[in-house]
Amino acid sequence: MLSDTLHTKLNEQLNFELESAYVYFSMAAYMDSVSLDGFASWMKLQAQEEIGHAMRIYNYINDRGKAAVMLALPQPPTKFKSVLEVFKTALGHEEKLATKLNTLSQEALSEKDNTTYTFLEWFLTEQVEEVSTVSTICDKLEMIGDNGYGVLMLSNELGQRKPEPTP
Repeated sequence: MLSDTLHTKLNEQLNFELESAYVYFSMAAYMDSVSLDGFASWMKLQAQEEIGHAMRIYNYINDRGKAAVMLALPQPPTKFKSVLEVFKTALGHEEKLATKLNTLSQEALSEKDNTTYTFLEWFLTEQVEEVSTVSTICDKLEMIGDNGYGVLMLSNELGQRKPEPTP
């Protein structure tokens, strides 16, 4: 059975994953509003991926004999000055997610809850990929600058992304 502390922290992580989905959906709505369909599609897939992460945690909490608790989610940002600002916001959010996961995994280690730590290893590895991917997109957008053609090309490239198979 999970300790009360880990139960609380896992619920917080579950809800932060849902908040992440909410943020990505908001970014997708912005991209749709400025006719950047590829970026919008990429953001929607990110949102769905975050929901999948939340469901993994939801199921784990229940499998360990506790109940998942849904918390209120803050309203995500809705206005952005540029595509680069959108992705820099996403990068900041992914970095915050990485910090939260590291803190959570440290708690599992300190409690000697190896089962929870092992469960969290997948998330830690996944988060390295997430930060790297969004960081690379930011780098490309910085290289492109205000070149509308370049922005459209990158939007089209990212729009080719396919959903990840569910593990």
